[in-house]
Amino acid sequence: MANGLLILAIVYVAYRQILPQAIATDNPSGISQPRDADSPETASGSRLELTYQEWLDILATEAKVITERDVDNVAVLLGDSLSQWFPPELLPGELEWLNQGISGEGSLGLLRRLRIIDQTDPQWILVMIGINDLVRGEAEETLVANHLEIVRALKQRHPNSKILLQSILPHSDERSTWERRDLLLAIPNTKIQKINDRLKIIAREEKIYYLDLYPLFADAQGNLKLNLTTDGLHLSPGGYQVWSVALQVFFQIQPSINSVNN
Repeated sequence: MANGLLILAIVYVAYRQILPQAIATDNPSGISQPRDADSPETASGSRLELTYQEWLDILATEAKVITERDVDNVAVLLGDSLSQWFPPELLPGELEWLNQGISGEGSLGLLRRLRIIDQTDPQWILVMIGINDLVRGEAEETLVANHLEIVRALKQRHPNSKILLQSILPHSDERSTWERRDLLLAIPNTKIQKINDRLKIIAREEKIYYLDLYPLFADAQGNLKLNLTTDGLHLSPGGYQVWSVALQVFFQIQPSINSVNN
C-alpha cells in the first residue's frame, strides 16, 4: 500500500456515480448546517440555548452510556461541527460510533475535554480539528502544537487504541456563501495544506495513522468543491458521502502506519 491516497481517489471516482444528483445547490437536502463557527444549531436550524458546559455534559453522558454497554468495537469521532454533523448511517457499520463533535470547537477546547472519553476504551479514535482555530486567527504554531498535545494525550490515555489523525479540509474561497465569508477569505487554502503537511509529520513521528482527505475535497485550484459543501465551509450530503467512502476504504485496507505516513 505504497500510495493509499491513490486508492482512495480511485474509489472516490467510482463512487461519484452514486452521489446525490441534487448536491450542486446550496442545501438541496434540507439538512441544516451551523451558521457560524461558534454556535451549534438544532436539526431544524434554530439555535440551541446550551452553554459549552452543557454540551460537555451531554457528550459525557453519551460516553458513559456506551461504556456501560461494554462494547468492544467502539470508534470515537473527535472534532467540530464537521464531525458533529456526520450522518450516523454513513459511518462504517462494523464499528459502534461515539460522536464527540461540538460545533465551533477548536483544538484547545478539544484537548481540554479528552477526559470525557477516558473510560470508553475505544478501538479507534478519529480526530479532525483546526478550521475554527484558523477562523479565529489562531497562529499556525499554536494549532500544530495543540495537535501534538492531543495526539500524545490520547496515546497516554488510550494505549490500546488506534488513533487516526485526519487532515483539515479546504474551504471554497471566493465562492463561499457562509455568513462569515470574510474570515474564510483571510485563510489561504495553501496555508491549510502547509498545516496538513505538518500534521502528517506529527502522525509519522508519533506512530499513529494519518488520512489525507484534502485531495478528495479540493478542486484544481485547491478549494473545496462546491458540490461537496453547503456554504463553502460545511459539508453537503455529497461531501459526507466522500468522507464516508474514504473511511470505509481505509478501514477495509487497514494499511500499516508506515505505509500511510510515508
